[in-house]
Amino acid sequence: MSALTVDPAPGHGQEWDDLVRIWEETDAPEGCKVEIIEGIVTVSPPPSKDHNLTAARLQRRLYSVLPEDWEIFQTLGVSVPGRAGLYIPDLVVVPDSVVIGPGNRIPAEEARLVVEITSQANANHDRIGKVYGYAKAGVALFLLLDPWHSGRPTATLYGEPDNGTYRVLDTVEYGGKLTLPEPFGLDLDTGMFPVS
Repeated sequence: MSALTVDPAPGHGQEWDDLVRIWEETDAPEGCKVEIIEGIVTVSPPPSKDHNLTAARLQRRLYSVLPEDWEIFQTLGVSVPGRAGLYIPDLVVVPDSVVIGPGNRIPAEEARLVVEITSQANANHDRIGKVYGYAKAGVALFLLLDPWHSGRPTATLYGEPDNGTYRVLDTVEYGGKLTLPEPFGLDLDTGMFPVS
């Protein structure tokens, strides 16, 4: 992973606009993920096969319960300017109306569910910084799939955001069942996810 520091804590105004411009103009190799995490433009290598398989299996299950006018995206930018962040979640669920029109990002608060799957190299961004960022932005549900959690892969569902803090709604080790509440109403068997 490489990083370009622009400012220690931008978040609003010209500093944020400059940071987003750098994000948009970063020429990363195909398949790499370019994000802004706490004011730093980061470039991560393409995810592993297990990572991609986890996202694909979860996406298939989610489509079985989504309303017709909601979609799932794997490369949509989610803007969290109050945290100097522009994340590319592994999956984000949003209503169609949010993504119609030009651009390559949405305000984080428009997401109904965000999913991050940790990678060994950047797991702490997902476990700490992004949990806080998504909660601060008011994302209703955040699912963290963590195959690298202390040798015991876990799935943690966060919800009820309040001023940058989530309530942990459920945590299970891979193999257990985790329930996504309405409007999803999905019992998710985490045993379907590969373990690295």
